Amino acid sequence: MAQALEVQWPAQYAPSNSPVHVRNQLEMTASQDHVWAWLTRPGLWPTWYENAENIKILEGPNPGLQKGSRFRWKTFGITITSTVLEYLPNERIAWDGQACGTDVYHAWVLQPSAKGCTVLTEETQHGWLARLGNLFMPDRMYKFHQIWLEGLEKKGQAGLPPETSQ
Repeated sequence: MAQALEVQWPAQYAPSNSPVHVRNQLEMTASQDHVWAWLTRPGLWPTWYENAENIKILEGPNPGLQKGSRFRWKTFGITITSTVLEYLPNERIAWDGQACGTDVYHAWVLQPSAKGCTVLTEETQHGWLARLGNLFMPDRMYKFHQIWLEGLEKKGQAGLPPETSQ
């Protein structure tokens, strides 16, 4: 029996210490290796996830993310600078995100399943802008993370991303 998927939270970002928290999980009919390859290629996110744009790798290898990679991107209308803080190939990746009025931690956990793999994504947020967004649009982050998961599954089902693209 597979163990429960759990994020390894830094204390300051733990859900119990955060005013905003969202959790989405999806069992995918896609290879874990394929899903991981698409997830760790942020330059390709805009081709299949409508809430990611203007992605630029600032530090680290390109096109794939690794521990310590820094990237700037726009999501939910805000430009965020993120650093990969946790990285265990094909299993875990997590990054923080800093922008005016918000401080976030976004984690992904992948685990093999009978159908392909199960993917968990969780995010916590701090800051006045995060609280305001959660107050006026409480389901928005959950909705878009679900879209992200569903798009990730479709890409994973189609195979590996092209090697030469960002």
